[in-house]
Amino acid sequence: MVILLMSEKLSKMQKFNSHTGVVMPLDRDNVDTDAIIPKQFLKSIHKTGFGSNLFDAWRYLDAGYPGQDAASRQPNPDFVLNLPRYQGASILLARHNFGCGSSREHAPWALDQYGIRAIIAPSYADIFFNNCFKNGLLPIVLNETRVSQLFDEVAAVPGYTLTIDLERQVIGKPNGDELPFEVQAFRKYCLLNGLDDIGLTLRHADKIRAFETQRLKQKPWLAHTLTA
Repeated sequence: MVILLMSEKLSKMQKFNSHTGVVMPLDRDNVDTDAIIPKQFLKSIHKTGFGSNLFDAWRYLDAGYPGQDAASRQPNPDFVLNLPRYQGASILLARHNFGCGSSREHAPWALDQYGIRAIIAPSYADIFFNNCFKNGLLPIVLNETRVSQLFDEVAAVPGYTLTIDLERQVIGKPNGDELPFEVQAFRKYCLLNGLDDIGLTLRHADKIRAFETQRLKQKPWLAHTLTA
């Protein structure tokens, strides 16, 4: 029963239905997870606090370390994340093989905690792609021609925004055009309902509680813990 209560506290994945946000372009192929969140920040035993170190080695001119005050850092004025026109961006536009490298789940954590809700790219590394769905991020695959066109439009229009409608599986552009995208039905269901792996299990919480109650009636000694 204790484990079930702890699981309910841990399951807090944000739902994704429809989202409108400013687009931030990262015009690089093969962006690996160590670039997304460098290895020195993986020491934390908590699942929070990674947003300030997103793209740390590119974002700052000084070397970063865990627990550092972001206000004391030297921002790289040329890096896209620091440009005034992209402040508050919540949709990341990327190139081929985004999220390659190690399998660290901290990468989607850092993106999410910075404020990114969706990524658009021609391709992703498999493990990163799967980790995004498990953490409430929507990684959208569009063909290279459409992605390149979006890069051009973002560069031409400050504050360029897109609306992503997951239910209808379309991306709405400022001119009214819509770009369809594919998403696996089960992953779509999980995002629409805010269900990570723990949340999926907790759909059966009543049955789990009933089973535990019945088991303790049959084997009451399981309720006692032996101490040394």
